[in-house]
Amino acid sequence: MKIAVIGQSLFGQEVYSHLRKEGHEIVGVFTIPDKDGKADPLGELADLMEQHQEELATIEALDAGAVYTLALKTHVGMSIQTFRYFAGWCDKIQGSTIPINQARPNRNLTLTKKEPVGVCGIIIPWNYPLMMLSWKTAACLAAGNTVVIKPAQVTPLTALKFAELTLKAGIPKGVINILPGSGSLVGQRLADHPDVRKIGFTGSTEVGKHIMKSCALSNVKKVSLELGGKSPLIIFADCDLSKAVQMGMSSVFFNKGENCIAAGRLFVEDSIHDQFVRRVVEEVGKMKIGNPLNRDTDHGPQNHQAHLNKLREYCQRGVREGATLVCGGNQVPRPGFFFEPTVFTDVEDHMFIAKEESFGPIMVISRFADGDMDGVLSRANATEFGLASGVFTRDINKALYVSDKLAAGTVFVNTYNKTDVAAPFGGFKQSGFGKDLGEAALNEYLRVKTVTFEY
Repeated sequence: MKIAVIGQSLFGQEVYSHLRKEGHEIVGVFTIPDKDGKADPLGELADLMEQHQEELATIEALDAGAVYTLALKTHVGMSIQTFRYFAGWCDKIQGSTIPINQARPNRNLTLTKKEPVGVCGIIIPWNYPLMMLSWKTAACLAAGNTVVIKPAQVTPLTALKFAELTLKAGIPKGVINILPGSGSLVGQRLADHPDVRKIGFTGSTEVGKHIMKSCALSNVKKVSLELGGKSPLIIFADCDLSKAVQMGMSSVFFNKGENCIAAGRLFVEDSIHDQFVRRVVEEVGKMKIGNPLNRDTDHGPQNHQAHLNKLREYCQRGVREGATLVCGGNQVPRPGFFFEPTVFTDVEDHMFIAKEESFGPIMVISRFADGDMDGVLSRANATEFGLASGVFTRDINKALYVSDKLAAGTVFVNTYNKTDVAAPFGGFKQSGFGKDLGEAALNEYLRVKTVTFEY
């Protein structure tokens, strides 16, 4: 396999050496100096993405159905922030010295080195095409690797525009490779390929299990998985109700519900349940559904036809099992894949919609008895998923207790969807393992070597 390695000052020669040892033909090791003579290709790429942010947001709206204003702020905005953040890590990845053999402490020296893993494959979902690409790719490149990116089959366009911008940023050909296609063909080939040393995947738990198996059988390649969710949001009666309604809406309807950390089930304390539901329904009635390119649109179309069909079937099953459909539940009677923002109440723990992710704009609400904190925690944790969670309360002791007990990789307290490029993101249980974002993400694309001297 021919590889062109993009090298920061710390990693250029290390990448070159270890890839040569693994039998790759190295086209070259490149550094790209800025005006001060420092290599900062990721920063240059972030600048170009910012210059083209309106175009990228428009492509996201056309390709993924994302509302333009959200695409500009989140899909594109956070992508730019991510590359700038990891650009700052490129020359700060370091090992450590470790004291060993305490009986003869002056005769030994042990140090660790953090090295790139090599060629990485990144498989991207269709809900945040550019942002998920950026979360993984920026960390991968900052760690000194080369990458093959497979965008989702139904949303390849921003990835292709991104590829164009990488060339304008001066990143050599071969460092970043975009390979559109189906998961069963392209994604499977990446998981099976003996020259690929790491797979980063975001998608369903079912596909994640298959990828993990393929990675094990091929060459025991490193893998990180960000998978499905059924994130609980617990709303106590002592909360700021107005904020809980506002953020509860966002927790479900953000990005049309096509959001891996969406609150899959809201647990509302009995004494405020009816008031909470009434105010949510009022707010749903104010949402403007329409063309995602219009600047005043709140709710755009679902990503593709098959997903729209699944949402319709999901709601029909909820009704059949006895949940109360308060509003929505149907396709909007207009051209396009528009689905009504939907609210279910009287949802019991055994129901399908209480256990399975919708990945759409469907709010699932269950009551819990006043004061039954441990009971609602037990119900919230009674799932094989553990990506995110949330709690609303004015009681700091309650907030800390609940955040300790919730079995999820992220806990939001009196907010929701508040991710940041510096904060690690990833799940527990069947929501996967490994982290995107923050310093922790770098470790997914590095390997640690221990070197011991006797002197």
